[in-house]
Amino acid sequence: MKTTDIKPAKITKKEINIMTTNELGPVKQVFVGAQMLFVAFGALVLVPILTGLDPNVALFTAGLGTLIFHIITGRQIPIFLASSFAFIAPIIYGVQTWGIPATLSGLCAAGLVYVILSAIIAVKGRAIILKILPPVVIGPVIMVIGLSLAPVAVNLATGKSGDGAVVLFAADKALMVSMLSLIVTMLTAALGRGLIRLLPILMGVIAGYLFSMILGLVDTSPIAAAPLFAMPNFVFPEFNWQAILFIVPVAIAPAIEHIGDVLAIGGVTNRNYLEKPGLHRTLLGDGVATSAAALLGGPPNTTYSEVTGAVALTRAFNPNVMIIAAVIAIIVSFSGTLGAFLGTIPTPVMGGIMVLLFGAIAAIGMNTLIKDGRDISSSRNLIIVAITLVFGIGGMSLGNSGFTLQGIGLSAVTAIFLNLVLPTDHEA
Repeated sequence: MKTTDIKPAKITKKEINIMTTNELGPVKQVFVGAQMLFVAFGALVLVPILTGLDPNVALFTAGLGTLIFHIITGRQIPIFLASSFAFIAPIIYGVQTWGIPATLSGLCAAGLVYVILSAIIAVKGRAIILKILPPVVIGPVIMVIGLSLAPVAVNLATGKSGDGAVVLFAADKALMVSMLSLIVTMLTAALGRGLIRLLPILMGVIAGYLFSMILGLVDTSPIAAAPLFAMPNFVFPEFNWQAILFIVPVAIAPAIEHIGDVLAIGGVTNRNYLEKPGLHRTLLGDGVATSAAALLGGPPNTTYSEVTGAVALTRAFNPNVMIIAAVIAIIVSFSGTLGAFLGTIPTPVMGGIMVLLFGAIAAIGMNTLIKDGRDISSSRNLIIVAITLVFGIGGMSLGNSGFTLQGIGLSAVTAIFLNLVLPTDHEA
């Protein structure tokens, strides 16, 4: 396939109802931006809570990282960056072994891995991407991004923690809340008009939150106890070679995951972001954002699948919406009251909505395969798709305690490897 075979798609407003700055006024942009932060908030603060980092710092660095990403990529992609789940285990081990400041030096170095990969792609050109990432590779990887997160959505919707290990709410009440949130979100997206149509997730959150209060699932005491203004507890890294050598290899998997996320948002907006602004710029933006977060005590940043699903649902393709979400995240990070309020949202509320969002991501991957028009039942394509899906969704893990490749990262590596080594059908 030649580079000229893939061109940025030309689409009309009628085809995707794309929202430019003029079509989506300032007030509406603020509402939709706030909604995007609602979508990302649960996962965003979960990583620091699990790893011992400060949630307010994570909010600040997510906002800062998103702004950095949009500056580097020229405000062309509707993407929001926040806490990466891929680094949870390494951060926990690093904090226990070397402490937070030393671990942050490793996370800062991990961001530099993205920068190096960006430089390689910039030198080698886009042809290498076209060779290693045809639709038969990116389609199933995007599907894995959505489907591998399905258990998290179901666990949250049924009152458990994301990993299913802890029961947070009674299953019957949790299901009532999550299903109400899901139904309101669906009805708003399908039947809403005007501004309401742009806010299906926010409507679902409001409905679920109010119903949760009726059922007695909301504890508002943290709101009253929290100060109105609170400075995030910034922590600065201390150089530690051991922590750096331990954490840097972990960056390979989320870097590959980044490619899948960029392809996913491209599938939503019908744009080829690998060519414009270019994968080298998106990787550079993600890498600089990750290093910047580590310099202040925040977890590594990554593109968020939840937000991609929200973009698919709301059709809010204007990157300004994500910039507004980033600014709101920074403002919220300095407010103990607002942060405490967001923290009182019961997990089943977001679980119900994530059922729809993660499914939307999987549907985008399926559509990528369908639009390609190739025969998926051919031996070569069937092998690539089948193994990629099972490895990614089934929980296959390769490696050891020092470095493990699994989930989305493993599925991406597997798909790329099989595409490169398997002969084409006429050669088989």
